[in-house]
Amino acid sequence: MKFNPRYFVYTILLFVTEVLIALFVHDQFIRPYIGDFLVVILIYCFVKSFLNTPVVPTALGVLVFAYTVELLQYFRIVEVLGLQHSRAARIIIGSSFEWQDILAYTLGILMVILIEKRNTLFKKSRL
Repeated sequence: MKFNPRYFVYTILLFVTEVLIALFVHDQFIRPYIGDFLVVILIYCFVKSFLNTPVVPTALGVLVFAYTVELLQYFRIVEVLGLQHSRAARIIIGSSFEWQDILAYTLGILMVILIEKRNTLFKKSRL
């Protein structure tokens, strides 16, 4: 376990971006798809802020987590838990399953892996 300030700054910036999207963007593309694309990157950066773990296993763990949350939405977990009247629960957990969300999560994690691998290659080439 080692604190990484660079990933923590990314986490904060992504969190602020997500909040701004949630509060001010009410369209049919950015909020549902870009928000989901960014949320897995946000979670990845949060994990990497505190854990010095390999890129691919960490990214895949985040992806499995996102898929699990989406699957719980399919089974209407918010209603099962009796939280359907909680706006916070509906925002954080979500309330509807969408295949497009699975695609957005997958693309977000692929972006993470590509950027991380590019950065690794760039660092090696500078040596």
